[in-house]
Amino acid sequence: MGARQWVVAAMAGFAVVALAIAMVVAARQTGHAQGRATIGGPFTLVDDTGAPVTEKTLVGKPYVIYFGYTYCPDVCPTTLVDLSRWIKQLGPDADKLNYVFVTVDPERDTPKLLHGYLSSFDTHIRGFTGTPEQIAKIAKQYRVDYQKIPTSGGTYSVDHASIIYLMNADGQFGTFIQYQETDATALIKLRNLAASVPPS
Repeated sequence: MGARQWVVAAMAGFAVVALAIAMVVAARQTGHAQGRATIGGPFTLVDDTGAPVTEKTLVGKPYVIYFGYTYCPDVCPTTLVDLSRWIKQLGPDADKLNYVFVTVDPERDTPKLLHGYLSSFDTHIRGFTGTPEQIAKIAKQYRVDYQKIPTSGGTYSVDHASIIYLMNADGQFGTFIQYQETDATALIKLRNLAASVPPS
């Protein structure tokens, strides 16, 4: 990729991230005004073992959900390393939450590939994939914008939002963690989410 192409791709990526944050903030404000969240919803996918999953798989436990792809060169592995570190720092509270990595590249990210990729990160994190149509549906529900960017050699990268969504046990949007947010603020948000679980 030439320098000009790299700059254009980078600018497009920054625009996607900025748009995603703006959409999440707007959705949160709208949801609060209406007394309900406008992020999330029903889906049908498969996990990284090939087992079918739906939104009901996650309901009943607060969950952390992030959209990315295994061929992502930097943002996704950085985010998953950060998330893995936070999970470790949560200690026993980590088990009070579910953690999901949803691919935005279903053409390449098979369950097997996802499983191998996620083995490099904390074992709490599960991978979800599906058909392009299924991924497009869940991405729309979570207001995740993504697009293919052609690269040299006939391949492509995927520009995508880099927000981690924090969802309550009933599947309602709570808040989000931005890309490379500080450990201190991210852990406060995750601990608050874990604290929302009633004692057993």
